Amino acid sequence: MVVNLCLRCKGGKFLCGRNYCPLQVVKFAQKSISRILKKEIYSPSPPSIFVGRAGYPKVFSGPMLALSDKIEFLDNPALWYGKDYKEIINFRANLLRVKKKEHVKAAQRVKENLQEVALSSKPVFIEAHFKKISSKIAFSSFLQPLGPSGEIKKLILASNPKISQRVEKIISDGLKASEQAFMLYESGEDVYSISRILSAGVLGKEKKLVPTRWSITATDDIIAKKLLEKIRSYPFVNEYLLWSNTHLDNHFEILFLPRAWSFELFEAWSAQSVWAQGKLRITAEREICKARTSYASEQGGGYYAARLAVCEQLEKMRRQASIVVFREIHEGYVLPVGVWEVRETIRKAFEKKPEKFASLREALASLEKRLRIPLKEYLKRSALLTQKSLLKF
Repeated sequence: MVVNLCLRCKGGKFLCGRNYCPLQVVKFAQKSISRILKKEIYSPSPPSIFVGRAGYPKVFSGPMLALSDKIEFLDNPALWYGKDYKEIINFRANLLRVKKKEHVKAAQRVKENLQEVALSSKPVFIEAHFKKISSKIAFSSFLQPLGPSGEIKKLILASNPKISQRVEKIISDGLKASEQAFMLYESGEDVYSISRILSAGVLGKEKKLVPTRWSITATDDIIAKKLLEKIRSYPFVNEYLLWSNTHLDNHFEILFLPRAWSFELFEAWSAQSVWAQGKLRITAEREICKARTSYASEQGGGYYAARLAVCEQLEKMRRQASIVVFREIHEGYVLPVGVWEVRETIRKAFEKKPEKFASLREALASLEKRLRIPLKEYLKRSALLTQKSLLKF
């Protein structure tokens, strides 16, 4: 049995392949941040907000404050591709979560301030007075790492939020939240700002806060389903297309087949990875022809992030295809950083030129050379690649 990588390493052998230990970076970041945290802080919000889910419908929520001058990086995963753990951890360590427990439907001042910050296109300066404050950094498979937090006593917006007329018009239309979210997307807002606005509880007819974790997946799901309404009317791609990309020791192979829309995602944790506990672990989630209605519980938000990225590419190509995505997580992925990693790594893959093949067999032969896990392990779990001839591949 493979022993947990971090237990074997203990921060000194660098078994994950880096010249530093990400866990030691977390400890150092927490110590550094604890020295500058105060009970009273005057600082800009990037703009950013956070809404928790523990105790729902009464949850902790509030804006987030920058503790660094690299404001544009602190809460924008679209800029994190190519960054290593050290940079990402330091970005998040320098973003302070202001929080107060409120009911998601309550019309309280902190909620109103949070909404104004969420809608702003520019940083908003905030004066915050805290009851207590913590430098702890937390990690989640869904969310980007969460930095220090403080329970608020008093909060004052010290500058006026800059809300674009376009956004203001869309949120005042009185439509369903899903319609407004897609209108924001078509107007040029990225998925990160849309999920922030959705989380703030300003979309739709029922105005309530949405936990950040839920709003990220909901945004990916809403936009992908809207794109699919158009994609299903497009002609099929006329050959087999294959893209590859790797970031933070997550390796992706994205295969387009000239068939009607379907989507299948494999998430494979190599036995040597920190989270696999010495056993190869492969999950498969899919939708055949129609968009799925049940939650992809095996893979969670990663499924929806991947599906959105491939739908964006199909819309750009004005083509339809069946999609199979292979995600292999290797031993260097020692800390989870959130589903943005899936979304952005696949998006970046599409910036490259794809390999093109006349047959599925040729495409799989090329793909197999870059997979660490034997292709047969995927084929026997696949619903889209289950032709009998392929099982002998």
